[in-house]
Amino acid sequence: MSREKVYNFSAGPSVLPESALLKAQQELMDYKSCGMSVMEMSHRSKMFQDIFDGTKAKLKSALRVPDTHEILFLQGGATLQFAAIPMNLMVTGEASYAVTGNFSSLAAKEAEKYGRVFYACDTSDRGHSYIPAQEGIAVSPDSDYFYYCANNTIYGTEWQYIPETGKTLVCDMSSDILSRPVDVSKFGLIYAGAQKNMAPAGLTVVIIDKALAGKAMPITPNVMDYDVLIKKDSMLNTPPCWCIYMLGNTLDWLESIGGVKAMEGLKRERAGLVYDFLDESELFTAHAEKGSRSDMNITFRTGNEELDAEFVKEATARGMLNLKGHRIAGGMRASLYNAMPLEGVKTLVEFMKKFEAEHRCIK
Repeated sequence: MSREKVYNFSAGPSVLPESALLKAQQELMDYKSCGMSVMEMSHRSKMFQDIFDGTKAKLKSALRVPDTHEILFLQGGATLQFAAIPMNLMVTGEASYAVTGNFSSLAAKEAEKYGRVFYACDTSDRGHSYIPAQEGIAVSPDSDYFYYCANNTIYGTEWQYIPETGKTLVCDMSSDILSRPVDVSKFGLIYAGAQKNMAPAGLTVVIIDKALAGKAMPITPNVMDYDVLIKKDSMLNTPPCWCIYMLGNTLDWLESIGGVKAMEGLKRERAGLVYDFLDESELFTAHAEKGSRSDMNITFRTGNEELDAEFVKEATARGMLNLKGHRIAGGMRASLYNAMPLEGVKTLVEFMKKFEAEHRCIK
């Protein structure tokens, strides 16, 4: 099955813009007539420094990152940041965490190794199907920061507002970064694994208020110390060079379609097509509650595990790949990241309608 005949709904690593991939293909063997691939050149070379600086400038422009904040291109994924954040920011020994899904739960448990974690909310009471309202968040006055995950890939929920807590905001934006405008100045730290909306797996972007650096615990390794990383401009060790290059390509594509603001409109259109169908469906139901639904990861099911499996099987045969839900949640999940074409979503909805017409009576 060729690339032209499939739509990739994977939750990550996920679909990348075709233009970004084609540019990489053209330059794979010989980047700008230098005789080398980006994957071969030294990260200390002027040529790669130009790639690095250009990508950083593009990201700063796309997200309107203020001069008070530094952009870091790191490795280790979001998982490394689960530990790096408390080791750098838990100055008095306590932080408040909002647990609204699997990854925020893992982050909170990791932070407990380095200090006290106050659970500001926990949505497991309803199967992580909702995001709490502002009044549903309880933050400890002794906390150094408030941590939350903007979009929950497994359960399909997304914060539709920036919480007001009176504390330094720390946010995992791995699965919705660059999909909507965000006021970076309101955050002490934003981080995101690149493999959903930005680049191939291997790159982690950290955007940090420089005033927060320099307070790391003595046990913090240099490779996780934000102050060291800022001073070295992400070059303490060899950065994920190819992924940084690919991020630059993706940002070029994003700018060509109108930037983050245009993407916000597109993501709402894509998600709206699926949710409008789900809300009228007699076979499928959405997992996430209205008002908390993710535009990035739409989770749904029939209520019959065998029927869910049949749906995934038939969809795969028709070129709609990776629709099986996460093993924790079951059901189905359609990940509609930035590079997902509108045609792919329309194809999915048409298949869902057809599948319902053929299987409605089975449920």
